[in-house]
Amino acid sequence: MINPFQYVFGPVQSWRLGRSLGVDPLSSKSKICNMDCIYCQLGKTAHLTDERRVYVATRDVIDEISRIPLHFVDYITFAGRGEPTLAQNLGEMIHGVKAIRHEKVAVLTNSSLMHLKEVQDDLMAADFVLAKLDAGYQKLFDAVDQGQELDLEVIIKGIIDFRASFKGKLALQIMLVEENIENVPQIAAISRLIGANEIQLDTPFRPCAIKPIERQRVQWAKKFFEDMPVVTVFDAPLKESAPMDEGATIKRHGNYRKTRFSS
Repeated sequence: MINPFQYVFGPVQSWRLGRSLGVDPLSSKSKICNMDCIYCQLGKTAHLTDERRVYVATRDVIDEISRIPLHFVDYITFAGRGEPTLAQNLGEMIHGVKAIRHEKVAVLTNSSLMHLKEVQDDLMAADFVLAKLDAGYQKLFDAVDQGQELDLEVIIKGIIDFRASFKGKLALQIMLVEENIENVPQIAAISRLIGANEIQLDTPFRPCAIKPIERQRVQWAKKFFEDMPVVTVFDAPLKESAPMDEGATIKRHGNYRKTRFSS
């Protein structure tokens, strides 16, 4: 059967968002991103770019979402095969979704463009922004997140500036891998400066080139965030998900069936 959806995928059972319906604002045959993270479950970045442009027409995305039953999910989440803030019409899409749906809107971002005023304006329309922070210093950031020449200090300042004005919920998503686990104290110190509503400690359970960190070490890392609202992937209950189209979901979300949790 032909998949009737080109931009919408899932829903998946997210340990962070509950039942989450994904929206890919960059929908393409290949991954589009300005990073090439060592743990990405979607593999290597095929199109490495930091150019913001319209990749998918807003009306096409809204049309697909309008054909999905109401109260079907907890969150409508902008994610997919790359960095969603590369979509120049992201804010327009979020407003379009909110005009026809009652569910909350989330955005998963690698934080790289949050220093840009136009990106901050787009994200202001969301209910929940989940911003990545994987390192406390530049050399480690380059080793873990890779990709374009990005300045970690600029990224951190961008998150702080956004946090100061954002009225919704902001989470810092920290992916713990062997390369950055010992840097947790410095990442925690930066997290305090940002003052997010939630700290999310994850580790790559979905198939990728990196092995996940075991529960005991994640719990060790959690202690450095105990003065903040912190949750780990191990704290979440295991639940099943039943996507509308399994192939499309794996393409944009990774092989969720070969993992303990879907993030």
